[in-house]
Amino acid sequence: MKFFLDTANLDEIAKAASYGFLDGVTTNPSLMAKEGIASQEERIKEICKLTDGPVSAEALSTDVPGMLAEARRLAGLAPNVAVKLPLTMAGLEATKSLSAEGIKINLTLIFSPLQALLAAKAGAHFTSPFVGRLDDIGQDGMDLVEQIIGIYNNYAYETEVIVASIRHPQHVLRAALMGADIATIPFKVIEQLAKHPLTDKGLASFLADYEKASKK
Repeated sequence: MKFFLDTANLDEIAKAASYGFLDGVTTNPSLMAKEGIASQEERIKEICKLTDGPVSAEALSTDVPGMLAEARRLAGLAPNVAVKLPLTMAGLEATKSLSAEGIKINLTLIFSPLQALLAAKAGAHFTSPFVGRLDDIGQDGMDLVEQIIGIYNNYAYETEVIVASIRHPQHVLRAALMGADIATIPFKVIEQLAKHPLTDKGLASFLADYEKASKK
C-alpha cells in the first residue's frame, strides 16, 4: 500500500521523504489555509520538487468549463500533478474529458460505493472515499472502502482507491488488510504508526541493562 501525506506543510513532506516512505501528497483548500498559503499554485510547485509521486491539487470551480480550465492549468504546473475534482455530475463530465487528455484526476468527497463506481466509469485515476467524515456521523467509513474495492475487483477497474480523511492508525491498518491501493495520512498519524508502548519499554530496558553492565 502506498502512503501519501495529507498536508500542505513543506517541512512535514521533507521529513516524511527522509523516512523513505513518501509515495505522494494530497492537499486541499483547508490544508492550504491552515498553512496561511495565498497561492495554491506556488505551493504545489514547491511540493512537486520534494516528491516524484503524485501530488493532488484541488480545483475550486464547480461548473464544467471552469473545471476544465482550472484542471489544465494545475496539471501544467508539474508532470506529477493530479487534479482533485468533486464527485458531482459536473465533476464526472470534466473527468471524462480530462482523462482522455492524459490528465490524472482524483475524484474526491466520495461517500458511497455507487459514487465510486461512477468515478471509475468516468475514467478517474484515483477515487477518494472520506472515511473519517463517515465515522463522524456514526457510520463505519471503512465499510465503504471494502465495498469499493470489491466493486473494482469485480470489473477489473484500474482506478486506484485512496483512503482519505484518516484519523488514526486503525484506519491505516484496516485499509492495508483490505488491500486499498493508497492511504493519504496526516503527518501526526504517520508518526503514530511507529509507536508501541512495548517497544518503548523494551528499549528502556535494554538501555538500562547496558548501563548497569558498563559500570561493572
